Amino acid sequence: MRLSRTRNRNTQNHDAKSHDTLTARHTPAVELAGVTKTYPGGVRALDEVSLTVERGTFVAVMGPSGSGKSTLMHCAAGLDSPTGGRAFIDGTEIGGLDEAHRTELRRRSVGFVFQSYNLVPSLTIEDNILLPLRLAGEKPDRAWVSGLIERVGMTGRLAHRPAELSGGQQQRAAIARALVSRPAVVFADEPTGALDLKTAREVLGLLRDLVDGLGQTVVMVTHDPAAAARADLAMVMADGRVVETLKAPTAAELAQCVTSLETE
Repeated sequence: MRLSRTRNRNTQNHDAKSHDTLTARHTPAVELAGVTKTYPGGVRALDEVSLTVERGTFVAVMGPSGSGKSTLMHCAAGLDSPTGGRAFIDGTEIGGLDEAHRTELRRRSVGFVFQSYNLVPSLTIEDNILLPLRLAGEKPDRAWVSGLIERVGMTGRLAHRPAELSGGQQQRAAIARALVSRPAVVFADEPTGALDLKTAREVLGLLRDLVDGLGQTVVMVTHDPAAAARADLAMVMADGRVVETLKAPTAAELAQCVTSLETE
């Protein structure tokens, strides 16, 4: 009887874990429901924005200057709190969290890639990549880290400092750092803005490969129609709202859409 009860408990635990894993796979990586953001003075940067970012997709956010795309990213990534509406990351609502728990959620479920790379100058590339795990007090999965570093093409650069690398190499290291903790979503803010055309194409190809090859979810804010055309879905913003959503967009379609908004 004792062995039977042990097996039953083990079976229940396994079933519970399987159910949790299945639920996680069907939970959107990011979800906004009627999100608004109003700054002092009554300036409304977001106006009841709703969107769903499914797992394993590449989403681009475009729009003229002041359209709200950066504010959208900040609210969706838990860097800022919405004034109204609800925002979820990996199934967890951001609005109900204090700053400490919001920081923990970002550390666990969100990766960031910025235009300026934001690597720590005094650390080697390897230490920069592993920094999120160190801050979280987690031991690296060496097989995962090794495969990730190889995938982003940084295997021979781990002992270098950031200043010893090109801009494209620094961005590749930043992408590896964003992915090392296996986040639910990576937010990329103008990731090619400081790169030349050839290097920008290589970095965009890498982001596309991470989505297609690893099933990573990427949300990219960009002003570049050619960059946004790499995405599965592009959302164009104006006056704090999503005014156009294009599936499998072309650069020409996106350029025309943004130009029409700027001339209105």
